[in-house]
Amino acid sequence: MAGNKSYTIVEYFGGDDGYRCGYCKNEKGNFSHGMWSHTMTVQDYQDLIDRGWRRSGKYVYKPIMNKTCCPQYTIRCHALKFQPSKSHKKILKKISKFISKGELPKGQEDGEPMDSVCEETGLREPSKVCQAEAKCAAITEIQKEVSERPGITEVQTEETDAAPTSSETPRKDAESLLDGRTTAAAPKPGMGVDPNRPPCRKAKDLRKERRLQKEQMRQHTDGVSSIVAPTPPTQTNQPKTLEDFIDESLPDNTSHCLEVRLVPVSFEDPQFTASYQQSVALYARYQMAIHGDDASECSESEFRRFLCDSPLEAENSPDGPEMGYGSFHQQYWLDGRIVAVGVIDILPTCVSSVYLYYHPEFASLSLGSYSALREISFTRQLQKQSPKLSYYYLGFYIHSCPKMRYKGQYRPSDLLCPETYVWVPIERCLPQLENSRYARFSQDPDAGDARVLKDVGRALVLYRRTVMPYEAYTRKRKGSSDETEVQQYAGLVGQDCAERILLYRA
Repeated sequence: MAGNKSYTIVEYFGGDDGYRCGYCKNEKGNFSHGMWSHTMTVQDYQDLIDRGWRRSGKYVYKPIMNKTCCPQYTIRCHALKFQPSKSHKKILKKISKFISKGELPKGQEDGEPMDSVCEETGLREPSKVCQAEAKCAAITEIQKEVSERPGITEVQTEETDAAPTSSETPRKDAESLLDGRTTAAAPKPGMGVDPNRPPCRKAKDLRKERRLQKEQMRQHTDGVSSIVAPTPPTQTNQPKTLEDFIDESLPDNTSHCLEVRLVPVSFEDPQFTASYQQSVALYARYQMAIHGDDASECSESEFRRFLCDSPLEAENSPDGPEMGYGSFHQQYWLDGRIVAVGVIDILPTCVSSVYLYYHPEFASLSLGSYSALREISFTRQLQKQSPKLSYYYLGFYIHSCPKMRYKGQYRPSDLLCPETYVWVPIERCLPQLENSRYARFSQDPDAGDARVLKDVGRALVLYRRTVMPYEAYTRKRKGSSDETEVQQYAGLVGQDCAERILLYRA
């Protein structure tokens, strides 16, 4: 093993105690397993969310599905196959009308409650000793017994559909992706010319072409001959894509200017630090107005803890997206001020939505749905650079809470079977969820977990600043046995992750 290898380091907390549910408000009905992640690789987190885990800040939790009051099923959307519904088109047109004419719709938003970042997790504190050891450089001194153990099995993602690959990779344009700017009168942002698509055309040119065609028709009916250059045929039978609706041409003079910026969650990034205080104030305003929080519940320290402190290590890969993997804030700037922020994780096979907060003044614009559509479109852009990155994860789908069913409207989508960890189309899952809050979606009664724990002795632990297999640790350990706890942890993360992730042992 290389001395500079990155490791995921976690503390496992179990999940015996019930706590308050943010959905049905049951004071003791929400149950989940939890662990504090001091640091985490993007591949490990990808594998964990594909086993039903999810992060809130650095706390990573997995609902106990057959015990918790409101089972939470991981949901993903096939970004490349997504087509906006009528309601999605209505929202995009509403945004366009506001930007072009300055008309803010009357009334409240049409039902898109975002996940509450604080209520569902039953947060536990990490060990201060482990925090110190996680930062210690001596952790890279790997014991000999680790390097002599058999190689770790390569992780394979179970998917219902393989991500399409392209024989030609479009040119990467880091500036346009990182900046992500979309002004009302500007051409659509992107990553350079796609040779497989017709060239983009400006609204002014399209309007001229339509006027010219009308003039030709009028002259033809009037019997007046005229010599006009032929115009290229337009494809009227092609349905508009999501990008067509998002970037639909608007009049040259608009009332507002919308700009979308992607900034890494890093206090070393100048864009992130320059907008930090404005972002903190917007978060507090949103939490108090939309979720009814007290000022103490949405302080700067809470904001930083839940939406800035990410365990994910920024990584770059030759076949990955230009901006790399990690945690990002997608900021929506309207006329020079931030009106919404989507917190996202860019992972090896997906963009994972973490949270969204926005200015309550613009609640009627349905910014929750609009940001989801923008993030689906963003996933499609990234897939052109990294072919396997083709899914958009919306977090958890909670069928027992009617207000949270809106996530199922982004089709085609799959839910994760809580027993076999295979993806099943949501259409096949809904009839089962109508009959029971908890359901096994896999139809094969003999199917099981492909990464089921087989040998807990091979799980890696961090003990006295040294990495070793659990089997070696048991020979060094003093005190009572912790095998039951380690067995539970390793079973929940699966054999492959257990052999890569470091479980802290005091």
